[in-house]
Amino acid sequence: MGRKGVCCCCAALRPRYKRLVDNIFPEDPKDGLVKADMEKLTFYAVSAPEKLDRIGAYLAERLSRDVVRHRYGYVLIAMEALDQLLMACHSQSIKPFVESFLHMVAKLLESGEPKLQVLGTNSFVKFANIEEDTPSYHRRYDFFVSRFSAMCHSCDHDPETQTEIRIAGIRGIQGVVRKTVNDELRATIWEPQHMDKIVPSLLFNMHKIEDIDSRIGPPSSPTGGEKEENPALLAENCFRELLGRATYGNMNNAVKPVFAHLDHHRLWDPNEFAVSCFKIIMYSIQAQYSHHVIQEILGHLDARKRDSPRVRAGIIQVLLEAVAIAAKGSIGPTVLEVFNTLLKHLRISVDFELGDRRSSAGSATFSTSSKESDERIVQNAIIQTIGFFGSNLPDYQRSEIMMFIMGKVPVLGTTSQSLDTSHLGDLGTRRIQIMLLRSLLMVTSGYKATTITNALPPPFLDPLLSPSLMEDSELRQLVLEILHNLIDRHDNRAKLRGIRIIPDVSDLKIKRDKISRQDVSFMKKHGQQLYRHIYLGCKEEDNVQKNFELLFTSLALTTIELANEEVVIDLIRLAIALQDIAIINEDNLPMFNRCGIMALVAAYLNFLSQMIAVPAFCQHVSKVIETRSLEASYFLPETIFKDKCNLPKSLEKHEKDLFFLTNKIAESLGGSGYSVERLSVPYVPQVTDEDRLSRRKSIVDTVSIQVDILPGNNTEDKIDNTEEITFEALKKAIDNNGLEEQEKEKRRLVIEKFQKAPFEEIAAQCETKVSF
Repeated sequence: MGRKGVCCCCAALRPRYKRLVDNIFPEDPKDGLVKADMEKLTFYAVSAPEKLDRIGAYLAERLSRDVVRHRYGYVLIAMEALDQLLMACHSQSIKPFVESFLHMVAKLLESGEPKLQVLGTNSFVKFANIEEDTPSYHRRYDFFVSRFSAMCHSCDHDPETQTEIRIAGIRGIQGVVRKTVNDELRATIWEPQHMDKIVPSLLFNMHKIEDIDSRIGPPSSPTGGEKEENPALLAENCFRELLGRATYGNMNNAVKPVFAHLDHHRLWDPNEFAVSCFKIIMYSIQAQYSHHVIQEILGHLDARKRDSPRVRAGIIQVLLEAVAIAAKGSIGPTVLEVFNTLLKHLRISVDFELGDRRSSAGSATFSTSSKESDERIVQNAIIQTIGFFGSNLPDYQRSEIMMFIMGKVPVLGTTSQSLDTSHLGDLGTRRIQIMLLRSLLMVTSGYKATTITNALPPPFLDPLLSPSLMEDSELRQLVLEILHNLIDRHDNRAKLRGIRIIPDVSDLKIKRDKISRQDVSFMKKHGQQLYRHIYLGCKEEDNVQKNFELLFTSLALTTIELANEEVVIDLIRLAIALQDIAIINEDNLPMFNRCGIMALVAAYLNFLSQMIAVPAFCQHVSKVIETRSLEASYFLPETIFKDKCNLPKSLEKHEKDLFFLTNKIAESLGGSGYSVERLSVPYVPQVTDEDRLSRRKSIVDTVSIQVDILPGNNTEDKIDNTEEITFEALKKAIDNNGLEEQEKEKRRLVIEKFQKAPFEEIAAQCETKVSF
């Protein structure tokens, strides 16, 4: 009798490959595979590869029978034999053998025995690591994808068994990925029906273990053995490997199931796991495909625009993290699309917020809606994303984004592509303006233009300094801070923070370069716009301490970055005009504002006198400041901006020693070579077309008219004759003095143009006039 009770005569009649297969099985399965007979079977299979398919079929037959009979010892031996044959044979005839092998693995995976499922998975992983000489295009792995995905969701009552099966499922998916992902001609797993099973299975395990870790505490760095025993780490590694192999055509199929999983399990609020997932995605994919992921996030944000504010905020936060990683590499063509979509959702959020406010106001019991505060979270997330994305772009792209955002700011009287706020009303328009300017402030942070013209081109500067952006204290603050970001090219702003009398400016170690020709040209063309904005900004009744601090910083930065001798004279004229605002008080400003303006002028002239280092000028400024500290400390920033400051009842009775005098300044500067003729001409802000369109008070009320009552136009003369200013005098000054000043300015510009403009430009202009 032969092994297992088979008659010797019958055994001799059996085919040789069956006899060799039978011999590898011992009488007692505990003895394991008979190694000597296994070597014979392997030699036979290698020598006669055409028999491989029959060997595989017979082994599959035996294994199926043993599985049904629960003879698991022989099942283990059969799978070990199959593994060894698979590793040893690499010929064209292995294809039919592989089919038998996969059939046996499927049998094991279908069984309800966890040990057999793990055994089948291990065999499949070994097979997946074998590189076949030629691909098999007809072979499909649909069953294995489905089965391994189901194993990833195992809910066995025994925790150890559950973890073991889940790990097996993840390793099986990893094997399928490695076996199929590299050959584009083969039926691959990138099809949506496969990705919709694989990706959620991996995310499920990543999230489940993360929940446990979050309760226990931060996990320690895993060792190699722990990685194999931890489903979360194994799933994450598999997920990274899958994404790393994704190409241009199948990237979207791999990312879309992530959104479906996060939506289904409501993982956008809180969104820690969503952020973690997309960080893995962004770091795993090839850099040139980053914009695909960003486009998918933007598309999902559009699809969920009616969801709760916290869900939208969670998606935007994920976008921020993705953009932060993508900004370091390739952004692709989606830069403007990102900003356009975010600005659209900013408008939608404001619309929702105002709608909630109106509905709350209409109810009997008015209370601030929690949804309204949630919308603020959405808006802040959008602003953060815009700012972070913009600040990480190269300078040439950042300037385009600055123009793009500024073009979206609703500005009265312009026909730009601004966001439609017609249905939001004044409150909604103001909210949009504030948030867009906050976004712009973040984008301009750290921007260093080579010339001021590049930082403040006319299409950007004009709407930024628009009168309609001066109607609100917060808007004015944002505009000034944006100007600071763009003007300050040597990082001096932090040294100038806070309005104060600086004892020694040299201690600040101000950094500055020689004023370039381009900057000089910019100030000749646009300096009056900057002066005008500062002048009108000082006259606003709702100014607070921060406004005065920012106005001081604006004047100081302009002095550092853009001031030549001509600009210095203009800035002194502006400072004296500001002082006149406080003294004459045509606009009926509150006493705090008037004293604040006086303090601003004192702080700035103190700074300016030390910067240009003219001893006589410094002496005059120091003397006035010293007199104020003794007799009228409320004219100094250290006093007026204290919480409790006693304000004067009027300024008319103050002595002229408390004020900066034009004639004294002219004398001091004239002795140092400055051209001081223009100091005798009072500063009058330009009148623009926007003033006529603005909803603010008329330009007659807004623009201060400097009335030259007595020769010399000295400040002390104005103080003595304040009571002579009547309606008739103002009317006469508007009709005569204002027109005269405009004519003088026009003549000066014409002369300057003929002196400095290129000959070709002048000739072309003359030819144009002659042709008409």
